[in-house]
Amino acid sequence: MRALLQSCRSVQTAGLLLFFCLSDLPAQPVVAPTPQQAGSPRGDNVGDYNITNSWEVGYRFHSVDGNIGKYRSDVNFGNGIRLLGGSLGVHSRDGKGKWFDELLLDVRGLGNDPYQFSSFRAQKNALYRYDLLWRSNEYFNPALTISGGNHFLSTNRQMQDHDLTLLPQSKLRFRMGYSNNSQGGAGLSTGQWFDSRGDEYTFLSNIRRSQREYRVGTDIEWRKVKFSVTRGWEAFKDDTVYGTPTSPAGANINDNNSLSLIRRNEPLRGRTPYWRAHLQAETANVFTVQGKFTHSEGQRNFVYDDFAVGTDRLGGARNRQILLSGTGSRPVITGYLTLIWRPTTKWTLTNQTAYHNTRMNGQGRYSELNNGDAGLSLVSFQDLGIRTLSNTSDAAWQPQKWVGFFGNYQYAERRIRSAEITEFELPARVRPDEQFNRQKAGTGGLRLQPMKPLRISFSAEVGRNDKPFYPTSDKDYHALNARLQYRVAKYNFNTDYRSFTNTNSTSLFVHSSTGRTWSANGGWAPKAGIQFDGGYSYIHLDTLTGLAYFASFDLVERDRSYYLSNLHTIHGGAQFQIRKRVDVYAGYVRTQDRADGRSTAGQSGRPDVLVNPSTLALFTGAQVFPVAYQSPVARVSVVLHRNLRWNAGWQYYDYSERLLRLQDYSAHTGYVSLSYSF
Repeated sequence: MRALLQSCRSVQTAGLLLFFCLSDLPAQPVVAPTPQQAGSPRGDNVGDYNITNSWEVGYRFHSVDGNIGKYRSDVNFGNGIRLLGGSLGVHSRDGKGKWFDELLLDVRGLGNDPYQFSSFRAQKNALYRYDLLWRSNEYFNPALTISGGNHFLSTNRQMQDHDLTLLPQSKLRFRMGYSNNSQGGAGLSTGQWFDSRGDEYTFLSNIRRSQREYRVGTDIEWRKVKFSVTRGWEAFKDDTVYGTPTSPAGANINDNNSLSLIRRNEPLRGRTPYWRAHLQAETANVFTVQGKFTHSEGQRNFVYDDFAVGTDRLGGARNRQILLSGTGSRPVITGYLTLIWRPTTKWTLTNQTAYHNTRMNGQGRYSELNNGDAGLSLVSFQDLGIRTLSNTSDAAWQPQKWVGFFGNYQYAERRIRSAEITEFELPARVRPDEQFNRQKAGTGGLRLQPMKPLRISFSAEVGRNDKPFYPTSDKDYHALNARLQYRVAKYNFNTDYRSFTNTNSTSLFVHSSTGRTWSANGGWAPKAGIQFDGGYSYIHLDTLTGLAYFASFDLVERDRSYYLSNLHTIHGGAQFQIRKRVDVYAGYVRTQDRADGRSTAGQSGRPDVLVNPSTLALFTGAQVFPVAYQSPVARVSVVLHRNLRWNAGWQYYDYSERLLRLQDYSAHTGYVSLSYSF
C-alpha cells in the first residue's frame, strides 16, 4: 500500500510539473535562445532573392545542489557548446525564382541539448511545397518515489515529419507524407517471481520502439465546395530486450526466493491503415455544410515468452516458463456532420451530429510450464464495442453590436457491448453484456462590449449522466465561466474565473469534486522599448472518493480518499531597450501548493473520513501535496555591430516538497553566446 501511495504522489508531482510548464511558458520566456536576432529584419538583396538570417552559438553551463535526477527529469540542461538558435529565410523578390521561391530554416538547441528542434520549408509557387519537422527529446525519469527507486527511464525520442504538396496554390492539390517516431534507451523495472507472495527483482531493459506512417491525399476545390481525402498506413513495433536481474537475491535478501536465470522477450507488431475525408460546402454565405469521416483498421500481434530458474519462497527449486501469444484488431469509425445556418446577420444556428464506433476483438493463449509439467492452459476471446451517438445544437443571437447571447444543448448516448469466451480446461462459456449511458448538458451565456476596449463574457453549464462508466466520471455537474478583457494602446488586462462541481454515486462508491480557478494578467508598455507584464492565478481542488482495498488480508469497503490542493502562481517580467543597442529582460515565476497548511505528514488533514486504523497514517499523509517551485531569469543582449550581438543569460530553479524531501533541488543555469548574420 505504501508503494501505491508513493505512486499516486509521483503522478501528482508529474501533473504539477506539467502545469508549471504549460502555465509559465506564455508568462516567462526561456533563458535561451535570445529572442533578439542579429542583422536587419528586412534582410539583404542578393540577385533575385532577399535573404534574412541570424545564428546564435554559445556555451551553456549549469550547477545543481540536491536531487540531480529530479533536475534532469524537469530541466536537463547540461554544459557545452551549442547552436542555441538559428534562422534562415530566402525569398524570391518577384515570386518567379528558377528552382524555388521560398526557403525557410529554423533550428533550436542543436549540439546535444536535451530538446532539439529543426524545421525546413522549400516552395516553388504553383509547383511544389516541401515541409520538414524534426525533434529530438532526451527523457530522463528516475522515479524515486516508486518501488524504492528501482524504476528508471533514460531514453531518446526522435520524431520527424515530411510533407510534400504538389500544385499548392491550385484548386487541385496532391499530398504525400512520411512520419517516423522512434524511442531508444535504457530502463530499469521490477518483477515478481514465482507466485503472488514471491520476492521482487530488479532488471534492466534495452528499449527499442518505433512507429512509421505513410500517407497520400488530394484536395479539391470547386466553386464553394472543398473536399479532401487522405489514405494512410501506420506500423508500430516494440523490440525491447530485457536483461538479467541486478541481484539474484531479490529485494528481500533474508527469504528463500532466488532468481538465477531469466529470459524475457515481448516482441510486438501492429499496423493501422486508415482513411480520412473532409467536405465543406457553402451556399451564398447563408448555409454551410461540413462533414468529416475517418476509418481505421488496427491490427496487432504479440508474444510474451518468460523463462525463469531459481527457488521459491519455501526454498524449492523452480523452473517456470510462461508463453502468451495472441492477435487483436481495433476497427474505428468516426463521422461528423455540421450544419451552419445564418438566416440574418444577427442569428447563427449550428447543429452537429457525431458518430463514433470502436470495436476491440481478438484472442490470446496463455500456457505455463512449472518444473517441466503443464500446470495451466488458458484460451480467451473477447469482443468489446463502444458506440457513441451525440448531437449538439448551438444558437447565437446578437441583437446589438455591444451585446450577444449564446446557448447550446448536447445529448449523447454511449453503448458498451462486450462478450468474453474463456476456456480453462473446460468447455467454453460465453458471457455477453451490454450497458447504456446517456448524458444531457445545456449551456447558456452572454457577451458584452460596453466600450470598444472592454469585453465581458459569462456562461453556465449544467449536465446529467444517468449511468456514468467510472466512479470519477461526470454525472451531476455544473460549471460557471466568466471572463473580462480590457485592451488599449499601452495597457492590457484580463481576468478569468472558472468553477466545476461534480457528484457521482454508484453501488460501491461515492465521488464528489470541486474545482475553482481564478487568474488575472496584465501588461503595460509606457513607451517604445519598455514593457512590463505580470499575473496571478489560483487553483483550488478538493475531491472525496470512496475506497475499497485490502489491508492485512482484510477487505475494507467504507474508507474514503480525500485530496486537497490550493495552488498559487505568480509571474512578472520587465523588458528594456537602451539606446537601441542593449536589450535587458528580467522575470520571475513562483508556483506553490499550500494544501491545508500542514508541514508534516499526518499532522492534520481529514482523518475523520478514514475508518481503518492500520492505514490512517498512510492515507492522511496522501491527502495533500504541498510543494513550491520558483524560477527567476535575467538576460542581456548587446549590439556590437550591425550583424553581431553578444548575449548572456541566467536562470535559477528551486523545487521543494514539504512532506517528502527526497526530490528537492536547486540549480543555476546560464549561457553566453554570439549572434551573427552573414
